[in-house]
Amino acid sequence: MKKRLIAFLTLICSVFCFVATACDKKEEKPKLVDYASQLTLDMDSETIKQEVTVEAFIDGDTTHFKVPTSVVARGVLKARYLAVNTPESTGKIEEWGKKASNYTKSHLNVEGTKIIIETDATEWAVDSTGERYLVWVWYKQPDMAEYRNLNLELLQEGLAVGSKASETRYGELAVKAIDQASRFKLHVHSDEQDPDYYYGKAMEVELKELRLNIKNYNGARVSFEATVTQYDNNGVYVEDFDEESGLYYGIYVYYGFTLEQEGEDALLAGNRVRVVGVVSFWETGNNYQVSDIEYDPFEPDDPEKLQLISENNPIAYTETTAETFLGKTSVTVLDEEGEEVAELRDYASVAINTSISMKNLYVERAYTTANDGDNDGAITLTCKVDGKTIKVRTTKLYNPDMTLVTQDVFVGKT
Repeated sequence: MKKRLIAFLTLICSVFCFVATACDKKEEKPKLVDYASQLTLDMDSETIKQEVTVEAFIDGDTTHFKVPTSVVARGVLKARYLAVNTPESTGKIEEWGKKASNYTKSHLNVEGTKIIIETDATEWAVDSTGERYLVWVWYKQPDMAEYRNLNLELLQEGLAVGSKASETRYGELAVKAIDQASRFKLHVHSDEQDPDYYYGKAMEVELKELRLNIKNYNGARVSFEATVTQYDNNGVYVEDFDEESGLYYGIYVYYGFTLEQEGEDALLAGNRVRVVGVVSFWETGNNYQVSDIEYDPFEPDDPEKLQLISENNPIAYTETTAETFLGKTSVTVLDEEGEEVAELRDYASVAINTSISMKNLYVERAYTTANDGDNDGAITLTCKVDGKTIKVRTTKLYNPDMTLVTQDVFVGKT
């Protein structure tokens, strides 16, 4: 009996050990291949290579680099990374966009890092905007023996999808990196939620995206960050700076008569805020605005409502010439196929609702509104500067004794 019991227990232990071993083997996952380590920078190849430093980080696949003026006349090359397309983190905000942007920044922003950009062929090429150069980005941090290819790293980390990757000079490894990231369901290939992405009811955008494509958002509930510049008629103007274009974008935020006092205090000039509201077209003012603003003093951090981020921020008042104001400026927009293209627009239509300054305007004549309306006393000044005509519309201006400032104060003055 004892022998049978011992044999039975031995059998159970053997089966248990076999199952445990099988489970252990089942749990073992294949290791990720570091494809970037299989790629080396060949300084003797026929491609163009240029050592650069960072001028500005834009997002995961776009960086502005400082280069010699022999490469780009103004000394700044706008680089679009070859073979990759990271989620958006400027303009329209997408899942994993901020993580991709931070990944690029953290790898190129280490002190002492050397950076080389490389063309895919024997000459410089630009993307569909006509303004950004298509490049491979190589970096070597102080503790590294060899340069690593950042484009490939973004693909194998699952922080980008391929963009004509197979057609590039490093296409074979790029495709392998994409396939591996997809098999392992990394980041953009996964069903996981991005901890840095807001999944609320409002569409997360940047003010640049909203302004340049405003018709696409008409009636939509949106959220964005901006700095308050000025109060006007139960609303405020807000603006935000876009690093890539070097321009400010602005919009009018109307809150009406229902916002709590704490909410109005959050919208003081110089405050940085997160605006959540509905885009609408204001017929009377012939302009788009954001309305339906709410603020909860008991839950000031409610992501579905107005939030105060910081106070006492500077207001831009971008110094502008008459030539610039009356001229054109290039902006990047999406075409019908969703491709980014450069488009020339009137500077004033892009700068609308932002703060600017202009000097040395000579006032030739003036007109004061007087039609029994709320704007009686506001003045329109017709000015000359650098041979160009600029019209300036004021609000109602008051003297220290609270009498209205009259147009005579300005006519004939510079």
